[in-house]
Amino acid sequence: MPDESSIPRALTIAGSDSGGGAGIQADLKTFAAMGVYGASAVTAVTAQNTLGVTDWLAMPEPLVAGQIDAVLTDIGAGAVKTGMLANAGIIETVAARLRAQGVTNLVVDPVMVAKGGSKLLEDDAIDAMTASLIPLALIVTPNVPEAEVLTRRRIRGWDDARDAAERIVGLGARGVVMKGGHFERDEGATDLYYDGTSFREFTSVRVRTRNTHGTGCTFAAAIAAGLAKGLDVPSAIALAKSYVTLAIQHSYDIGHGHGPVHHFYRYWQPVGPKYRPGIPIDAERG
Repeated sequence: MPDESSIPRALTIAGSDSGGGAGIQADLKTFAAMGVYGASAVTAVTAQNTLGVTDWLAMPEPLVAGQIDAVLTDIGAGAVKTGMLANAGIIETVAARLRAQGVTNLVVDPVMVAKGGSKLLEDDAIDAMTASLIPLALIVTPNVPEAEVLTRRRIRGWDDARDAAERIVGLGARGVVMKGGHFERDEGATDLYYDGTSFREFTSVRVRTRNTHGTGCTFAAAIAAGLAKGLDVPSAIALAKSYVTLAIQHSYDIGHGHGPVHHFYRYWQPVGPKYRPGIPIDAERG
C-alpha cells in the first residue's frame, strides 16, 4: 500500500460534459491515466455530445466554494486546473478560494467556446478572468481564439502569438502556453511556451482527424498532472504534449460530430477492425 504522502493529487475545477469527452470527465480520466489521484469541483453542468452543447447551468457560487474547500482542506492537491467557469461570479469565487488555500501550481485553461461553437463563458466574465484568476496562474493554456479575447487583438501568425503570450504574462501569469492547433497550415503541431523571459517551442506530428473533442481540457489537465508529480514546467508541458498527441492518434470514432480523444490508449483496446487485439500500444513509439 503506497504511503499517503507520496500519492500525487490534483484538483480540477470545471464543467461537466455529459458526453464524457471534455470538462471534468476528461480531466479526471487524464489524471488517472497519468497516475495522479483526481478530485473535482463542478462549476456547471452541460447537456453535450460530439455535436455540441445544447444547454448548460452554472452551479451556485457557495457550492463551488464549498467543493474547493472540501477537497483542499482534506485531500489536498499538488496542482489545480481550471476549465469552464461560466460567469464572473464563479471566477471571482474560485480565485478567492485558491488564494485563501495558498494554491501556487495553478493551470488555467481559459475555456470560452465549446468545440461545436457554443459559448461556455458569459461575455462580462472576461474582465474577471484577467483581473482575478490569471494573476494566480503558473500556466495559462489558451488556443488562438481565446488568446485573442484575452489580449483584445487578432492573431494571424507566430509573431502575433509571441506578442499575445507576452501580453498574457503582463496580466500577471507566470507563464503561458500558446496552443497552435488553429494554425492549420503548419505541418507539425506546435505549442509555444513563454515563461516571462524566453520562448520555447514544443512540436509534434499533426494528426489529421476530426476526433479532437476534449484536447484542450486534456492538455491542461496533463500539465497539472505533471506538476502534481513534481515535474518542472517545461517537463510537464513536454509530457502533456506527448500524451495528448497519442490520445488523438488513438481517438474514438463515435458520435456524429467531433469524437473524443482516447485517454486510456495505453491500457485498453476495444475489439474492432481498426484495432489489433492483444498487441499492447507502445506509448513511446505511439
